[in-house]
Amino acid sequence: MKKRALALAMAVMMAATLSACGSAGKGTATTAAPSAETTTAAEKPAETTGATSVKSDSSTGYELALVTDLGTIDDKSFNQGAWEGMKKYAEENKISYKYYQPQEGTTDSYLETIGLAIEGGAKLVVCPGFLFEEPVFLAQEQYKDVHFILLDGVPHNADYSEYKTESNVMPILFQEDEPGFLAGYAAVKEGYTKLGFLGGMAVPAVIRYGYGFAEGADYAAKEMGIDGVEIMYNYTGAFAATPEAQSMAASWYQNGTDVIFGCGGAVGNSVMAAAQEKGKKVIGVDVDQSYESDTVITSAMKQLSVSVYDGVKAFYDNKFPGGETSIFSAKNDGIGLPMETSKFTKFTKEDYEKIFTELKDGKVTLVQPSQDNNDPNKDLKLEKTKINFVE
Repeated sequence: MKKRALALAMAVMMAATLSACGSAGKGTATTAAPSAETTTAAEKPAETTGATSVKSDSSTGYELALVTDLGTIDDKSFNQGAWEGMKKYAEENKISYKYYQPQEGTTDSYLETIGLAIEGGAKLVVCPGFLFEEPVFLAQEQYKDVHFILLDGVPHNADYSEYKTESNVMPILFQEDEPGFLAGYAAVKEGYTKLGFLGGMAVPAVIRYGYGFAEGADYAAKEMGIDGVEIMYNYTGAFAATPEAQSMAASWYQNGTDVIFGCGGAVGNSVMAAAQEKGKKVIGVDVDQSYESDTVITSAMKQLSVSVYDGVKAFYDNKFPGGETSIFSAKNDGIGLPMETSKFTKFTKEDYEKIFTELKDGKVTLVQPSQDNNDPNKDLKLEKTKINFVE
């Protein structure tokens, strides 16, 4: 995990191209995706949970496929954001599509499920999450006629000794520290000084979200000339909604925390449940989660659905940017806060546009996680903010 943090940070810095396929600035709101036909690696034939997948020709099967990461297709977060982008393009263009769910979060299981999707007719497979780095590294050679979109990672072998991206792979990285920064900045500008960050697994994306959140809070505190901003900070070690995660969030709220950034798939649902119980607030992650709970005041967003939609479109337009890493950041409007649905009373749209422009223009410098570390107190030099890191 620690090596991944450095590897992805380096990949972001050294990526050969900075592109968002031209439409990253489109709409930000998302809606819950209907359940769709799904197949797990152990199921032949597939079991179905609905009839929203479209099969246009029994001889070709399902042209577009998504293999889920840890979590579910309706996690209101990473899997769902990617699924909605693929689904949108497929339905607009009458292309058959389907998602597949691995039995385990292992390279073997992911690779087996990718194979199942290809056996089912997939010409392009969307793989959301850094755990697909090694499976895609292997699949790109094994299935040279199939194309892959890899979110949050770059292909490498098991011991990180070889990084290779073939022309049939489009890796997409996000600068998660940037939407994290915007969320932390907005929270303090809104008047909150007792914050929380409850992450899932301490993977590179989650670490960057947390670091940026702390830096944004500190940046706002310095602008406002206030002291005493505090952040409770923990990684739960999973992306599931659990009683333990809800209990921790509830205890933080009970002890004075005003708003918690729930950063880790369904971990956010645990935070929302605690906030509902305690009458407190939540910051969502990855997609606009305001539709998930009234407790959500804003969300630190990646343009997940847009990035996948653009990648699929590029494939069908014969402009697939294979072999190059596409990076979504403030510079190409690939991240942000959904101000249209945010429940701020003090932090205005003008405030947001001003800080977003500073971030976009490079006037804000954010710290990248160091090797073999996920503790913000070891990397960040904050002036007005104290982090209580709970291991």
